[in-house]
Amino acid sequence: MDLNLAVLIDGDNIPSTYIKEMMEEIAKYGNPTIKRIYGDWTKPDLTKWKKILLENAITPIQQYGYTKGKNATDSAMIIDAMDILYSEKVNGFCLVSSDSDFTRLATRLREAGMKVFGIGEKKTPNPFIVACDKLS
Repeated sequence: MDLNLAVLIDGDNIPSTYIKEMMEEIAKYGNPTIKRIYGDWTKPDLTKWKKILLENAITPIQQYGYTKGKNATDSAMIIDAMDILYSEKVNGFCLVSSDSDFTRLATRLREAGMKVFGIGEKKTPNPFIVACDKLS
């Protein structure tokens, strides 16, 4: 495909062990021109991502958890997606998460004429699956 894709990864939700399969799957849909991963990089559970990010040219976006029990990472990813949408640099998005919180984002991006590919684990809720053009 000749789509330029923004790949936005919910680092709090997707294990680093899936990176190889994930990047191969994304390459089937288009050219990943923007690659970002969101998380609180001060937390030890994200340290496994460091080498993988360098190997795959993925930019880590730091998002501190301001309040316990709230996910500021999701908000940062959504804000960036809307900024990228209006920059007109891409014509598709890969949202990498198994989190149904991105259902409305996927719907909104499709309303704007974007192709939206979701990449998640088998536990991905159905509302997010049907909001995407395709879920892997």
